[in-house]
Amino acid sequence: MLGVLWSFITPLLMLAVYTFVFSIVFKARWGVEQSDNKFEFAMIIFSGLIMYNIFSETVSKSTMVITFNVNYVKKVIFPLEILPFTTFLSSLINALINICVLLIGILLFITNWNPGGILISLIYFLPISFFSLGFAYIVASIGVYIRDLANTVGLILNILFYITPIFYPISLVPEFMHPIMNLNPLTYIVEGFRNAIFASELPNMFNFALFTISGYIFMIISLILFRKLKRGFADVL
Repeated sequence: MLGVLWSFITPLLMLAVYTFVFSIVFKARWGVEQSDNKFEFAMIIFSGLIMYNIFSETVSKSTMVITFNVNYVKKVIFPLEILPFTTFLSSLINALINICVLLIGILLFITNWNPGGILISLIYFLPISFFSLGFAYIVASIGVYIRDLANTVGLILNILFYITPIFYPISLVPEFMHPIMNLNPLTYIVEGFRNAIFASELPNMFNFALFTISGYIFMIISLILFRKLKRGFADVL
């Protein structure tokens, strides 16, 4: 009945929950330099979740996107590559709505923020798009042949949720574990996106370009794999 309003109500409720649990119950602080603003910690967490949710929603929905659309495989001539892309597009729209909610929270509760940081943060949508689509094409194509993949992907995403620095800065992780943390592409994206918004921190352009190009190459390889495996979709389904 509420239609598109649900897209705003859900992040608002989650932001309220994060504020209550972490700022009031646990009285958590984001490092020693964070102010006493109880809403700041919640919004820092929320910003990390925006990037994580783009990846998580895209990949989780893509595992069964082909099997849920059998008619497009068997009865009509249809470019199946569009189906994983639609899951990414849906996740991206939700993320843009969440950013609007985040901006409202920043305007209301944070005084020393720089509008330029918001503009800087937008460049991280490029690498998250490439990596999300890359994994989406992989799980979408393999999911046709291995139906249990959805359960496996769900488990992996749950683990990834906790080993991605969403609820904590990577500076709190022991230094010897940083190379392992950096194997997770979301680590770089979440940290960079958050630092851009709240510290107006520019990325190292060489590292950013290298990371983004790697994501693009990964997406192209995944798309090639998808096109090879889709030849057998009709027989399996």
